[in-house]
Amino acid sequence: MKLNSVYITVVILSVLFLFAGNRLVRGEFEVFEYLEEVAYYTGVVTEIVAQNDLPGWGGEERGGTETIFNVRITRGERRGEIVTAQQEILYFFTMNDREVSVGDNVVLFYQAWNGIYNFARYVRINYIIVLGIVFLGLVLLFGRKKGFNAIVALGFTCMAIFWVFIPAILAGRNIYITAIIVCVYAIVSTLLLVIGANKKSLSAMLGCLGGVFLAGLIMLVMDVLLQLTGVLDRDVAFLLHLGVPVDLRAIVFAGVILGAVGAIMDVAMSISSSLWELKETGGVSSFAGIFKSGITIGKDILGTMLNTLILAYLGSSLSLILLISAPPQPVPIMLFNEELVIVEFLRALVGSFGMLLAIPLTAAICGKLYTLDDNKNDTF
Repeated sequence: MKLNSVYITVVILSVLFLFAGNRLVRGEFEVFEYLEEVAYYTGVVTEIVAQNDLPGWGGEERGGTETIFNVRITRGERRGEIVTAQQEILYFFTMNDREVSVGDNVVLFYQAWNGIYNFARYVRINYIIVLGIVFLGLVLLFGRKKGFNAIVALGFTCMAIFWVFIPAILAGRNIYITAIIVCVYAIVSTLLLVIGANKKSLSAMLGCLGGVFLAGLIMLVMDVLLQLTGVLDRDVAFLLHLGVPVDLRAIVFAGVILGAVGAIMDVAMSISSSLWELKETGGVSSFAGIFKSGITIGKDILGTMLNTLILAYLGSSLSLILLISAPPQPVPIMLFNEELVIVEFLRALVGSFGMLLAIPLTAAICGKLYTLDDNKNDTF
């Protein structure tokens, strides 16, 4: 596979951005002292030692079960050791938990102050890794060079989030600025690596950036108008208890913008690529013709992409929807003013606004760039 100079330059600059960004934003933060006495281990259950009933409450005979079991540690400095751990299942809180059995891969939570190993959760990531490898293999098989470039771009985007954005949050950096920088980096690097340095990628890039900046502006305005606090669920509460200095309102902003980037980029690239093919085949050659075709294509794309965006958010919020729908029905005036519900509405609406702007903006930019000259040179 032949690599051009632009591709190599983007890869080198991406590596420099990741390492330089990581060193600039990372910092130290203090957490509660008790966390230093906590450790996690993975292991395999080798024996069930005992199972006991836990006392109930409110007239119930059984409140849950307690399982004592032996585990062989599989990772860390205690690898190979056999330790005894316990799992408590309280019916009222964790009625869907499954009791451990021999052969299960588990994560143990070790408390140094009392020397007890507790069951934390089952090891599940192994199966995800296998599924991910199969998926990447199919992407390479189907996409060939484009598939490889897409994987490289995805890798850089994920690294930007985990090497730059997350450390910046934990170090107390400005989340708004960092989120915008990471979004711009993801858009530019992805399109240059996957599409190349040409008019198609430039048009999609500018259209996508316009849509993302509009989404960010709307989100900032709505943040003020809705008086958001950022305290949405127990994960946020736990984050606060860890002592991590984060701006929760900025976290909501960043989550909405990052979630919208992918859909906006997809719309912008689809329009840009389609219009270039129309110009190449002689279907349109003037600014007005290209712009009109872009709007027509955008209308068709918008219908399916809105469904994709809304269904993605509905799928991620299915538990919330069930809670809303379950009897007895909550009072609507309370329900639809709940911050958790409002933020889910914002995710869908802000991303949709970004796509709406990206369509005419990308079409107009394509009309301008594609008619700058009469030759068929796609590079810039």
